[in-house]
Amino acid sequence: MRYSAFTGFDHIATGSLPEVYSACGADALIFDRETGRVVDIDPRFPPSDEGPRPGRPKLGVIPREVTLLPRHWDWLSTQPGGASVALRKLVEEASRNPKAQQRARRDATYRLATALVGNAPGYEEAMRALYAGQREDFAAHIEAWPPDVRQVLEEMTADAF
Repeated sequence: MRYSAFTGFDHIATGSLPEVYSACGADALIFDRETGRVVDIDPRFPPSDEGPRPGRPKLGVIPREVTLLPRHWDWLSTQPGGASVALRKLVEEASRNPKAQQRARRDATYRLATALVGNAPGYEEAMRALYAGQREDFAAHIEAWPPDVRQVLEEMTADAF
């Protein structure tokens, strides 16, 4: 995963989370480039480059409730591995769809742009162009934005159109 840090409109660093965190001051915002979300780090437990630890890896499985119709539960119960395996396979397949990936790129760009330049001139027009798939219009609307912000947004939208 790649991360980028900004102080105001100035781009500080891009790289792994430990690299970016070590290059930042207390007033920097660190963004996950894949999601566009701000990463909240507790300074008491800074990220590190430690390699994998011995033992079983943490898979990050999160139990949540899913609401389906009875016929959906019936179908899931007939699938090899049960409902959880079938749902994970369906989600993985759907997330690999190029349109879903394109939408994820646009959403990440939207989140980062909103956090950094949500009040900038042409912001709303740029976001409309982004979601309409109009690369040239998007580029025109962000042209007057701070250069560091514009550069990161252009990198993030390379696969969004």
